[in-house]
Amino acid sequence: MNIRGTAAQVLAQVFRGKSLSSALPPRAECLDKSEKGMLMDLCYGSLRWFPQIEFYLQALLKKPLRSKDLEIKALLVSGIYQLMKSQTPPYAVVHSSVSATEVLGRSWAKNLVNGVLRSFLRQQETLSKSLSNNRCFVTAHPTWILRALDDAWPKESSDIVRANNARAPMILRVNKTRCSRDDYMNQLQEAGLKAKHTLFSPEGIQLETPIDISKLPNFEEGFCSIQDEAAQLAAGLLELKPGQTVLDACSAPGGKTAHIAETQPLLRSLLAIDKDSGRLQKVKENLARLDLQCDTLHADATNPQEWWDNSFFDRILIDAPCTGTGVIRRHPDIKLLRKASDIEKLSYNQTSLLAGLWPTLKQGGILLYSTCSVMPAENDKVIKNFLQEVKTARLQPIKGEWGLATPSGRQLFPTLNGHDGFYYARLHKL
Repeated sequence: MNIRGTAAQVLAQVFRGKSLSSALPPRAECLDKSEKGMLMDLCYGSLRWFPQIEFYLQALLKKPLRSKDLEIKALLVSGIYQLMKSQTPPYAVVHSSVSATEVLGRSWAKNLVNGVLRSFLRQQETLSKSLSNNRCFVTAHPTWILRALDDAWPKESSDIVRANNARAPMILRVNKTRCSRDDYMNQLQEAGLKAKHTLFSPEGIQLETPIDISKLPNFEEGFCSIQDEAAQLAAGLLELKPGQTVLDACSAPGGKTAHIAETQPLLRSLLAIDKDSGRLQKVKENLARLDLQCDTLHADATNPQEWWDNSFFDRILIDAPCTGTGVIRRHPDIKLLRKASDIEKLSYNQTSLLAGLWPTLKQGGILLYSTCSVMPAENDKVIKNFLQEVKTARLQPIKGEWGLATPSGRQLFPTLNGHDGFYYARLHKL
């Protein structure tokens, strides 16, 4: 299989609006480990640096490629990415990129691909100097994200951008119904894998080097899961106790659902819902691997009248759909697919989730609101507006050594070799 051609097909789907998490898996599942690793590097790296690469292409192409030729654009993007960032010899990158045109059924583009990539090798230094004052080029971020970060977090924006362009570390969450964190650390050591405890999550372990999950001791037996440290904080913030009824309202793919079940095995009930039936299946699969019990339901959390049986919940987790601007390094396609206008649409949906689910919360109960966003319009602003409208809701302060205290919650930023960007706010019902 021509991996470069496959990468071009995946990237072209992203250029057409499909998420990388949807486009990549079907193409990767039939590959061996080395081929899969190369495919992932080409796709993730190309998208991570796409805003910069696009400037190079604008300068190198005599005229823009047609919309029906996005596979060729993708081939050029992945080629330039490799020439910029990989140790692959330039001649090999150019040759394999040219060869991939035949695989893609576009042999007419051989000369084009060859010419553009060779021109890049000759002109990269000159072009880079000419664009050195262009912040979008230098940071490999679209203008709207840079402006939003500067407005919201002027002191932190440069560090956020730097973390966004780095590779994310591999973080494990130990299933403490199976073993302790120290026990699993010993298993990793015996397997020759270097790791350390995470700073804030009591179940978290960070590997020194990311590896294939097949190399993790007892992974299929449910001893651990892959989950960033920032996301692992949710279960502890819920203050879970035996006999409680708990709702995970936007549960897919099930990481937080499973952590809730691991944290408090003596819950009266745990219900995980999601409006995407395909993603809900992933929740079921994760729970089955971990041997955890949980009810699942295909349902829209904004319309509880369609599924709620009038039994109130002690705890509700709303991990709301958002721009994902705190996890760009894990989902670099966000740089291409998200727009500034998305924030208003998402904040409306986030408010709808809060308004719809609040009546299902028991008096004295806790609702935890979270996003993987660093945009205040999806975080503090949503909570502030909700508190102004709902008189039975009170903000419950979140204390901790992690993140930054905000007027309505706590904000974590993506950090180099550390956790992702995340936001939490905790509400108490009078």
